[in-house]
Amino acid sequence: MKAYKLFHKAPVRVLKINRTAQKLKLRRAMLSLKIALRQESAETRQMLEIYKRSTRGKASKEEIAIANEQFLDVLRGIGLGIFAVLPFAPITIPLIVKLGRWVGVEVMPSSFAPAKTNKKPADTEQNSNS
Repeated sequence: MKAYKLFHKAPVRVLKINRTAQKLKLRRAMLSLKIALRQESAETRQMLEIYKRSTRGKASKEEIAIANEQFLDVLRGIGLGIFAVLPFAPITIPLIVKLGRWVGVEVMPSSFAPAKTNKKPADTEQNSNS
């Protein structure tokens, strides 16, 4: 109701504010996408270097495990890329991601997945400070 009143009191101002807010929201989304793509690219380069060293027998098992995890991320990205070319992609991709999380399968690559926060219980922090 307030937005309706504000719109009629100062319609040009409200439209400008909404337009600016949408621009900022889009800019933030594009920057986060850019950061995620840069991270994914660096991780993929690292994966290829590890695989190159493993062919020569110079990679450890931990490094190969990291490279295999990144390879799975690349495959996840390719799988979502297939849905990007289908019609109604803006509807189907979020639906697939939500359905995958509901079932317990992570569909998004690790750089695009939401960050998990590691919160410690308050009582363990108090005990460590004493």
